Amino acid sequence: MAQKIRQAEGLLRVIPKPGEKILPKEGEENVLISSALPYCNNVPHLGNIIGSSLSADVFARYNRTRNRRTLYVCGTDEYGTATETQALKEKITPRELCDKYNALHVETYKWFGLGFDYFGRTSTPLHSEISQEIYLNLNDRGYLERQNKQQTYCEQCAKFLADRFVEGTCPHCGSNDARGDQCDFCARTFDAVELINPRCLIDKSHTVVTRESSHMYLKLDAIQPLTEAWIKRSWKEGKWSPNSVINGEGEIVDARLKQGLRPSPVTRDLTWGVPVPVREQDDQVMIGKVLYVWFEACIGYVSITANYTSDWKKWWFDQKNVKLYQFMGKDNVYFHTIFFPAVQIGDGRPWTSLHHLSTTEYLNYEGGKFSKTHNRGVFGPAAKETGIPASVWRYYLISVRPETADAMFSWAECIAANNNVLLNNFGNFVNRTLKFVAANYDGVVPDGGDAEGVISPNDENDADFISDLNNLLKDYIDAMESVKLRLGLHTVMQLSARGNLYLQSSGLNKTLMTENPKRCAQVVSRAVNLIYILTTLIHPFMPDTSDAILSQLNAPERSVPTVFANDILTGHQIGKPDHLFKKIDEKMADIWKDKFGGVKPTEDPEPNADATHVAPGMSKRKAEAAKKAAAKAAAAVLDAAPKSAEVLAWEQKVADQGQVVRDLKARPKSDEVDKELAVALDDLKKLKPELSEFQKQA
Repeated sequence: MAQKIRQAEGLLRVIPKPGEKILPKEGEENVLISSALPYCNNVPHLGNIIGSSLSADVFARYNRTRNRRTLYVCGTDEYGTATETQALKEKITPRELCDKYNALHVETYKWFGLGFDYFGRTSTPLHSEISQEIYLNLNDRGYLERQNKQQTYCEQCAKFLADRFVEGTCPHCGSNDARGDQCDFCARTFDAVELINPRCLIDKSHTVVTRESSHMYLKLDAIQPLTEAWIKRSWKEGKWSPNSVINGEGEIVDARLKQGLRPSPVTRDLTWGVPVPVREQDDQVMIGKVLYVWFEACIGYVSITANYTSDWKKWWFDQKNVKLYQFMGKDNVYFHTIFFPAVQIGDGRPWTSLHHLSTTEYLNYEGGKFSKTHNRGVFGPAAKETGIPASVWRYYLISVRPETADAMFSWAECIAANNNVLLNNFGNFVNRTLKFVAANYDGVVPDGGDAEGVISPNDENDADFISDLNNLLKDYIDAMESVKLRLGLHTVMQLSARGNLYLQSSGLNKTLMTENPKRCAQVVSRAVNLIYILTTLIHPFMPDTSDAILSQLNAPERSVPTVFANDILTGHQIGKPDHLFKKIDEKMADIWKDKFGGVKPTEDPEPNADATHVAPGMSKRKAEAAKKAAAKAAAAVLDAAPKSAEVLAWEQKVADQGQVVRDLKARPKSDEVDKELAVALDDLKKLKPELSEFQKQA
């Protein structure tokens, strides 16, 4: 089929050749992107996917449509006690466990259409090599110190027990199933040696005692001044997400920095991990220990890049030409904004450091939370079971991306997004236009009278239409450059809605073709060119949909334009038009809610009997804490129950008002802003008790 596409530099996308390694180039825009490494002992749920990997994929695809050299890396985080304990439960080796879950992650991300340039894992020789080199550099530069610490030790296993390998009675609430680092019942954290009646997870009959063990600590306190200076500079230059360690007024708010950082452990008594490197002149007591997973996990971004290309240093040691964008949920912020940057600073080499941090709040599920334990929510490959295409999943998840506040997944809203937005708006514009070309022009784009290239916004027929398109294109680019992905997607839908309005106001039909063929050809040509632009704007969010439209247009992939232009020319032969989306029966919402609803809580939950247990010798203060913990646990069970629409609406009011307060705090100070802020804070104070009362009634 004949293609008639305008020949202009930069119009089409530059596609790397198969097998070509993407490397940065001096003097060009080079973008390095990572999403938080998922831990490999479980499968991701929808909240995990939108929180990091899908968001990063959207931004990576956007940068590729701008013809920037872009590298997107991710992989599974595989070392540590969580892997060892899960392997123990499944009665397989840690390596077998990692192989199993790495495959599940790969399968899930592949189905969602995530376009990693390389998806690796941390249990590789290169990861150990790079991690050990950083450890030695820190040691040589005086940023590591040895500390002796009391730890739990199993006499029968003849080894120290890491936190997750020991359990016992909580020293705070008396729960009998506390883990070595935290009690899941009262949520208090502590050291494993504080456990009452400690038990070895491998064999509960073993004798657990306390012994002294030596470990190396990173002197974060010594690096703190340099770390703080870097944070303030990078936050301002890279315009980090508002839920980072910096507030809207440029003040550091992370409590750990305010109170003063303390030395942090970088070694552990484990077998599954990166061996601590010990040279002849070093302290030999570290032989047999491994690097703490929280120390080496972020190094995974570097080692995964190294597994992708031997020229990895061109990406990771080029502060001038490479911009690093990192995507994660808010619970990962500390390690990417304080801990790992401090490691890079202490290492002393010219690392490519964080430019922009994009963090999300939590995506909750139908009034509650995702829970693997209770089988509640959509996990991993299960999204495929619904029959909803991956493109629709991607659209809906980005449309509710929790950028400034927690968001709620809703089956009803997901179906409405498909039927009302994708089908009736976006899909309708594309299908109506291309079917008209196929039916009335034999699939050939007619001569609309426009010259090649940019169409003037002062056009005699469509001045408003073209001006609107140009303004929306600017809005789209501004949103995406600022990593406001939800706004970018919304703008794409505004463009397609403007296209529908254009067809409607122009009266595109056979009558127009008969009575004013010149105008009809012009409308069709311009609508086709808008569709061509939409293929590249929708690509980051819905790549399969973009490919389908390109096939129907019979056109090559293009780059993002800054203004509307005549790029598909007269005489161009389009492909076969077809529907992009199918309607989803609204009744399916109830079916899917039931299928993925998981274990329902009891109507009248009682606290765990063990919750009120008072351990021998427990003080009155701790006994009182146990009672409070029981009440808290009962409330937590109630909170996990699906909430009514009314309660959700009130919660949204509080969230929205909270965002108003945050936005006002982010504005430059003035008397007017102070007055608005005072009113907003007062409104928020009124809303919270009203919500609390409403929750009780509900």
